[in-house]
Amino acid sequence: MASSPGKTLREAAAVNTIQIPGAPSALYGRLIERMGFPAVYLSGAALSAGVLAIPDVGLFTLTELTNQAAYLTRSVSIPVIVDADTGFGDILNVERTVIELENTGVAAIQLEDQQLPKRCGHLSGKTLVEPDVMCSKLRAAVAARRDSDLIIIARTDARGVTGLDDAIQRAKRYLDTGADWIFPEALSTRDEFASFSKAVEAPLVANMTEFGKSPLLTQDELAELGYRVVLYPVTLLRIAAKAAQGALAEIAENGTQGRLLDQMQTRDELYELLDYNDFQDRDRAYFSP
Repeated sequence: MASSPGKTLREAAAVNTIQIPGAPSALYGRLIERMGFPAVYLSGAALSAGVLAIPDVGLFTLTELTNQAAYLTRSVSIPVIVDADTGFGDILNVERTVIELENTGVAAIQLEDQQLPKRCGHLSGKTLVEPDVMCSKLRAAVAARRDSDLIIIARTDARGVTGLDDAIQRAKRYLDTGADWIFPEALSTRDEFASFSKAVEAPLVANMTEFGKSPLLTQDELAELGYRVVLYPVTLLRIAAKAAQGALAEIAENGTQGRLLDQMQTRDELYELLDYNDFQDRDRAYFSP
C-alpha cells in the first residue's frame, strides 16, 4: 500500500460504503483480497471458534490475537481491522494491546465497552463498564498509537443491556474522547439503525452477523442509512464449517470423496492463491550460479 493501512482504509470508507468480510485464517484473507474486497476483518468470534475451538467469551490472549493479526497482514495487501474485545484488561493493558497490534501492520483496532467475562455481542447476559472507564481506555488507545491514521473503533454493546438511548449517549462520549469510528452492536431493527445514524455523526460500522439480533440489511440499505462499513465477521467460517460437515458425511457414507470434486477448490486454484509458482521461481533462482 502506498500510504499507511489506516489512511488507506479511511479513504476507502470516505468514498463508498464498503463491505468487509471476516477471515477465519490468513488463507481466507488472501481469498477476500483476490475477490476484490477493500479490507478484511479479524473477528474475535472467528478466532475463538475457527482457530481455537472455544466460545467467544474473552478466552484468547493478546499473544494469540497478535499472532493471527500478523499472519493476516503478511498475507494480504489490503487493510486489516482487528477485533481486540475489551483490550485485555485495564487502561495500561489497552495501551499495550494497541502497541502490539499496530506493530503487526493493522489498519484499525476495535475496542468494546463490555465487562469481562465478555459475551458475543448478540447474546444475552452482557454487562457494561461505566462510560468513564471506556473513555479512559479510549484515551489510552489514542495515546499509544504511533500513526495518527490508525483507526480506533469504539464498539458499544449498550443497546442489548441498557437500551438505544444509552448506546447513543455512550457513542457521543466515545467520539469526544478520541474514537474515530463507532460500532453500535446488536441494533434490532432497521429503524434503530436509522435512529442511531441520525443521532451520531461519525463513520459508523454495521455488523451483519447471521442468526443474531440485527436484520440482515443490504449494503445499499446501510449506505442509505448512513453507515460506512459493513462487516460479515463469521460468514466464511459458517459456510466452510457447514461444507466440511457435509463432506465428512459423504466420505463416511460412501467411502470416497469422489462426488465432491466439483465443489472443491482445485489444486491449481489453491496454488494460484498461494503464489506457489513464485516460491518455485525463487527456489530455482537461489541455485543459479
